[in-house]
Amino acid sequence: MSTLHLTDAGLDKLNYIEKKKYSQKIKIVKELYVRGPRTNAEICADFRISSPTSMGLIKELIEEGLVEKRGQGKSEGGRRPDLYGLRDHSLFVVGISIGRFKTRMAIFDNNNNNITGIHTFPVKVTDGLADIDRIHEYAEDLITGSGLNREKIMGVGVTMPGLVDAAEGNNYSYLKSAPGAESLQDLLAGKFGKPVYIQNDVKSMALAEYRFGQAHGKKDVLVLSLDWGIGLGIIMDGKLISGSAGFAGEIGHIPLKHDGALCYCGKRGCLETVASGIALARMAKEGIKSGQDSLLNELSDKDIDKIEPQLVIDAANQGDQYAINILSEMGMNLGRGVSILIQLLNPELIILGGRIAQANQYITTPIQQSINQYCMAQLRERTKIALSQLGLEADVLGAVAVVMENIFEGLLDQDSDATGSKSL
Repeated sequence: MSTLHLTDAGLDKLNYIEKKKYSQKIKIVKELYVRGPRTNAEICADFRISSPTSMGLIKELIEEGLVEKRGQGKSEGGRRPDLYGLRDHSLFVVGISIGRFKTRMAIFDNNNNNITGIHTFPVKVTDGLADIDRIHEYAEDLITGSGLNREKIMGVGVTMPGLVDAAEGNNYSYLKSAPGAESLQDLLAGKFGKPVYIQNDVKSMALAEYRFGQAHGKKDVLVLSLDWGIGLGIIMDGKLISGSAGFAGEIGHIPLKHDGALCYCGKRGCLETVASGIALARMAKEGIKSGQDSLLNELSDKDIDKIEPQLVIDAANQGDQYAINILSEMGMNLGRGVSILIQLLNPELIILGGRIAQANQYITTPIQQSINQYCMAQLRERTKIALSQLGLEADVLGAVAVVMENIFEGLLDQDSDATGSKSL
């Protein structure tokens, strides 16, 4: 169970008994990654194996440098049992978040420790592949600067906005490959020499919330990313919902206003035209142009082109009534869209993330008011609205979650094909 085996199982070289043990180890490592430190008894119960078998596997993982003792668990009347968890810095993942105006990267270890910090680069998502080489070069510089053993890097996760078909490995909105050409995922994998997994930015954030955030342990959760645009990640019955082509969740492009403003998708009146960072900046600029008295004049140095969502939030936090008012208007519009989601999907929790969510009560209060107005009481009373606690690392952490999820599932699928069974 070395680093090599975690990235290239080499199952054809193992006999049946070795393959079975390999599968058991992979499942234990995944369990410790997803759930954190566990006792031997908990691992036995989780996988329905005997205590001697479980303890033998744990000891081998300790010898191989992946697992270590992490304190003691709760006692149930006798001696407190040892807890076993993944050893820090055993494995690493490169997370890359390509945004509309910049690219953010970091390297995380197997316990989600940010090894390098978030690095921001002046590369924005574009239609074609012209900037792929620059993104790769920045990532290679980050890897080299970290001083990490490259063999311990399990893979690279890349998230971005747009219509991403993760199974196919292509984005149909940005960074588009020519028809019939090598997929974006395969192109990147060739450059890095490592497994690469791509995913829509909000779906990856939903996965991060499900694995490490407030959605952990819950089954029906919606994650809304409120940034320049609006994105939706859907967790239903404990599974990330992607749809037939991976495009599920495009709430931002549901028409909300008849004959409304033209959206960049080509339709009029989309939710994003009235309830996104783009809409917020537009509303603020229109107000200032019309002579509106606001702190935004001062904060932007009277340069209207400098007004962006964060500036509006800063003004609201300083008590600027105009900024508060336009945030409230945006929140009411957003609440109408959220009401539709609640009545369609009946979630137990809706998590708000992204930069606009940092407006806190200035955005959550009008959203809740709008939900109270437009949503049936029986449904809204069973749905909690919460702000993400993952912070601004959520986008890059989402890329990491995508890699870990795919690596483990891929290895287990390979083992299943080789042994003819997925059971432990």
